[in-house]
Amino acid sequence: MGEFADRLDAVNRVVGSLVRWFALAMMLLQFLVVLLRYVFGVSDIALNESVLYLHAGLFMLGAGYTLLVDGHVRVDIFYASASPRTRSIIDICGHIFLLIPSMLVVLYWSWPSVRNAWAILEGPISVGGIPASFLLKSLIPAFCILLLVQSVSCLLRDLVKLGDTAE
Repeated sequence: MGEFADRLDAVNRVVGSLVRWFALAMMLLQFLVVLLRYVFGVSDIALNESVLYLHAGLFMLGAGYTLLVDGHVRVDIFYASASPRTRSIIDICGHIFLLIPSMLVVLYWSWPSVRNAWAILEGPISVGGIPASFLLKSLIPAFCILLLVQSVSCLLRDLVKLGDTAE
């Protein structure tokens, strides 16, 4: 199980190592937008939307990596003081009853909209914007799939931990 979980982790490690550059690109692009607007009096809607696309990509595609490195916000009133066995049980329940079902529901309900956006190659959000909002909508199923992959990996690891603590 551990080797399979490692392969699943590798997916989000690769995505995370690529997506982290979105933050730098987003910052530089936003600096350019501000510079152009306030120094040169020039505004470009597509340039502004580029920041939005990078921001959405960073958070939607980076969610699985964040779960991998345990960076999600956790309300750990009980979790922090719990034993490793109890933590594993809490995590297993969270993956089975919350994360996996919610991602499957979002994936199911978002897919028709994404499919339709691709069918017509849906254009810009705003007039003069990036003519590819179908790409932006595609982040929703990508987000779900990357979180599902990481959730399965975490679930497998927690099951192994639970088995180890039972002995």
